Amino acid sequence: MRKLWTIMLMAVLTACSSGLASDGDEPPTASGAPGQPKDVVTGLAVPWAIAFLPGGDALVTERDSARLLRVRPDGKMTSLGKIPGVRPEGEGGLMGVAVKGEQVFLYYSADQDNRIVRYRLSGDRLSDERVLVPGIPRGGIHNGGRLAFGPDGYLYASTGETGNDRLAQQRDSLGGKILRMTADGAPAPGNPFGTLVYSYGHRNVQGLAWDPSGRLYATEFGQNTYDEVNLIKAGGNYGWPEVEGKGDDPRFVNPIVTWSTDEASPSGMAYAKGSLWVAALRGERLWQVPLKADGSAGRPVAHFTDRYGRLRAVTSAPDGTLWVGTSNKDGRGSPRPGDDRILSITPS
Repeated sequence: MRKLWTIMLMAVLTACSSGLASDGDEPPTASGAPGQPKDVVTGLAVPWAIAFLPGGDALVTERDSARLLRVRPDGKMTSLGKIPGVRPEGEGGLMGVAVKGEQVFLYYSADQDNRIVRYRLSGDRLSDERVLVPGIPRGGIHNGGRLAFGPDGYLYASTGETGNDRLAQQRDSLGGKILRMTADGAPAPGNPFGTLVYSYGHRNVQGLAWDPSGRLYATEFGQNTYDEVNLIKAGGNYGWPEVEGKGDDPRFVNPIVTWSTDEASPSGMAYAKGSLWVAALRGERLWQVPLKADGSAGRPVAHFTDRYGRLRAVTSAPDGTLWVGTSNKDGRGSPRPGDDRILSITPS
């Protein structure tokens, strides 16, 4: 009898160990393992973000070197130079990149702030620099930094609260927020407060992705207990610092997935084949989060645990693969031969 109870208890613990699925009907599960990763390019230093150009090449930012790289699908790499004004320190540096036609948008840490700038790209030459959004709080930690264009055509940016958790609940601060703007840096029409702020109460969002229905999801670093994936609603308050993980306060929006912080520390995220794909830094794995038709989450599945070290960037490539960047040279990882690298993975 004791042995039977032990087997039952272990089964329950195993079922609960890989994230929290949403309430309701039986959640979807991953249909199969992704394909074996292939190196696209190696020998990088903290690749932070990846965005594809209309012709199929990718732009890659290096956080600590402040270099902007152009990487072809065959792995040939060209440096477009160091971005002027970037001041790498701690978790700050050259971070997000987004592309719209010939326009390139970058998020970086300057001397006194984080900022969003725009360039024009002609061949391999950047020109016409314009600062769109200055004054985003910066610190040694929690600088946010993700940029992405949504299906509505507007630019979204994630910011952190820089370790000053009070900023997350202050709607007049740009720290601890998701911002939504036009390509000129103005508040997008329909923003809930008439400002750049789209949602608030965030600790440090580093991943943004949309599903085919246009729903926005964001990854968020927890403090000591729970990391999160959130389904973002315009004007939503996501609870930090009052709540970490799921709470029972109706003022705050609950996450659709949580992990313990040693399993995740989630950064970049992309949508592909019915799932969200989330890069884990401390967790050193690629999480697959199946989605239901209503946008809620199934049970997360971990892939490549401990195989490539810290993972930070995930982007959907034009050919349907995922490009995933490692972050083993960021001062918190253990570099392996060839690091840092970008991998190409075929999602299941």
